[in-house]
Amino acid sequence: MEKLTFYALSAPEKLDRIGAYLSERLIRDVSRHRYGYVCIAMEALDQLLMACHCQSINLFVESFLKMVAKLLESEKPNLQILGTNSFVKFANIEEDTPSYHRSYDFFVSRFSEMCHSSHDDLDIRTKIRMSGIKGLQGVVRKTVNDELQANIWDPQHMDKIVPSLLFNLQQVEEAESRSPSPLQATEKEKESPTELAERCLRELLGRAAYGNIKNAIKPVLIHLDNHSLWEPKIFATCCFRIIMYSIQPQHSHLVIQQLLGHLDANSKSAATVRAGIVEVLSEAAVIAASGSVGPTVLEVFNTLLRQLRLSIDYALTGSYDCTTGVSTKIIKEHEERMFQEAVIKTIGSFASTLPTYQQSEVMVFIMNKVPLPSSQQSLEASKAGENRSRLTQIMLLKSLLQVSVGFQCSNMLTALPSAFLDRLLSAALMEDPEIRLFVLEILISFIDRHGNRQKFSTISTISDISVLKLKVDKCSRQDTVFMKKHGQQLYRHIYLICKEESNVQAHYEALYSMLMLISIELANEEVVVDLIRLVLAVQEIAQINEDNLTAYNRCALFALGAAYLNLISQLITVPTFCQHIHEVIQTRQKEAPYLLPEDVFVERPRLSKSLDRLGPEVFFWQSKISEVLGGSGYNADRLSTPYVPQLTDEDRLSKRKSIGETISLQVEVESRNSPEREQRAPAEEITYETLKKAIVDSVAVEEQERERRRQVVEKFQKAPFEEIAAHCGARATLLQSKLNQIFEITIRPPPSPSGTITAAYGQPQNHSIPVYEMKFPDLCVY
Repeated sequence: MEKLTFYALSAPEKLDRIGAYLSERLIRDVSRHRYGYVCIAMEALDQLLMACHCQSINLFVESFLKMVAKLLESEKPNLQILGTNSFVKFANIEEDTPSYHRSYDFFVSRFSEMCHSSHDDLDIRTKIRMSGIKGLQGVVRKTVNDELQANIWDPQHMDKIVPSLLFNLQQVEEAESRSPSPLQATEKEKESPTELAERCLRELLGRAAYGNIKNAIKPVLIHLDNHSLWEPKIFATCCFRIIMYSIQPQHSHLVIQQLLGHLDANSKSAATVRAGIVEVLSEAAVIAASGSVGPTVLEVFNTLLRQLRLSIDYALTGSYDCTTGVSTKIIKEHEERMFQEAVIKTIGSFASTLPTYQQSEVMVFIMNKVPLPSSQQSLEASKAGENRSRLTQIMLLKSLLQVSVGFQCSNMLTALPSAFLDRLLSAALMEDPEIRLFVLEILISFIDRHGNRQKFSTISTISDISVLKLKVDKCSRQDTVFMKKHGQQLYRHIYLICKEESNVQAHYEALYSMLMLISIELANEEVVVDLIRLVLAVQEIAQINEDNLTAYNRCALFALGAAYLNLISQLITVPTFCQHIHEVIQTRQKEAPYLLPEDVFVERPRLSKSLDRLGPEVFFWQSKISEVLGGSGYNADRLSTPYVPQLTDEDRLSKRKSIGETISLQVEVESRNSPEREQRAPAEEITYETLKKAIVDSVAVEEQERERRRQVVEKFQKAPFEEIAAHCGARATLLQSKLNQIFEITIRPPPSPSGTITAAYGQPQNHSIPVYEMKFPDLCVY
């Protein structure tokens, strides 16, 4: 062997003839089953290959690969393993010159086939599979860095390599059950096909460039589809964890885009399959946070929200084809619900990986997709339409809540832009209690920037606020601007939500948290005054009970007011204010415990039916509070003014389902507020004809007004100056004469009650009576 090696090195041009001779001998020996000579020939080839790296090695390699192929074609496992080992040694050699004509198609196919070996003997099967994996690893190493050689990233190769590696990865559960701890594993068990396949897959993905990621990921998705591996999702998650950690971080978003595309392609698959894909997406998003989720952030959320809407349709119609209503698969509602929860969780995972400004954009994007009733368009009128809209609203608001929980922004003006806040608050006035609760929770998660939310999860009248260990910062300038801009809007919605009869304990807890968090996070002196006025107005809702609330609702509002005023009095530390609040709470404890949270917000609330016969001592009085706080420098005038919300059209419309109801409501409000409603005839019935007539009339009036304005403008543009001056002078004279008349009437004494008429041209009468003897009409007397 030494002589042969010396000869080959000294005369490299002879290498190809040496290779051809050895190849011929090996093929003959294989066919005659003389395996000893086969091993000698392969050993000789290996040593020559390792020693000779001259430029003319290419032809020798052709002979070598022909011999390896012959061994791999053999049915004997030992020959296959021998051929693989030689190929791996060859793969580790870095050649000086590239080869243009070499093909590895056979090796990819054969090694992939070996990876799927199903030999009866377990040990031999394991060895063959491991040889197959090593062979694939060798092919990848040999070709991946050489652009002139076969492109291993082509789909025809990837479709064989990747599934072969995944097939061996699937055995991971068996390996784990056999060896409970890696430390106790024997040397033989440590080197298993599973571990080798994982190492090979990581190496393959680590070498993938930007343009090759798609070809590497597609076979993974197809393999998981073909073998129904999305449903338990453990293996799928494990695969994508390996993928996300192996590829270069800047390529992460390509994997996520592939998964999103696959989710769209499977939009009519079973809910469990879609849920598996979404769970994998969620895992991938968390890992991708260290890299990037790509330029098409909104497209990610658009896909997820589209899938959410489709799932709602499937659950309602019971069919994957909403147009025909015919489906071969049975849709299970609980599975669709599981899928919806998975999508919402994934939306939260994605959002948590984004920078603050993108999170804000995503929230606006989601909110704009929430279907809300408005004066221009009515929601679907049918029962199914209502259900669809309601479910869509709930699911989208859940998604929004998931995003807002991870959202941290010091500036409330940028966190809650006007358009977003308006839409969110209009959802707060809807009849559905679940939707109202979601809106409150979303607002709370925005306002709570110091983690105080959990400290207000239960409503109580604690005597010492210091046990809560609240984190309080001074209200910043931006927060002050935010409250000046949106404060009244927030108060109005809190007030209107309090009047809802369908509120339950969770609503009151959320309202309490909201009031307290505004007081801690966004409050200056003016905001505190407004919040106290608001809570006193809420107490009045329960006290007067115009809306016919139940006993529970009324007691809950009284208790809510007591809990809030108890905490705010301790926050602003005005002794006389604290004393008044404490006295009322003590009185309630003795005489009306059902007005305190400790009796109301429990599993079995203790209520009272006689809420209309309560004494004045159990109420918080606005006059008293304004007196004690006014003495400490607070705005007493503002405190003494009762809070009255200014209702807008949007507040009235948000609860209505159609335009017809809206019009009838506005007519009703108008007629109820009119001072002459007793004398008025019954309201005219509104029909299509009357509406048409009203529109036509208003158009005619507008036309006349527009024509009059045009004439005036034309006159001032074209008329001579003298004419304009004369016209204006006449107007001024007329105005002056009117003013003179008014002055004369106000300056001269009033007419006598005996009925004598004043002389013409304003000449004063000789006799008059004093003012205190005059008779005024009843309406003028205060």
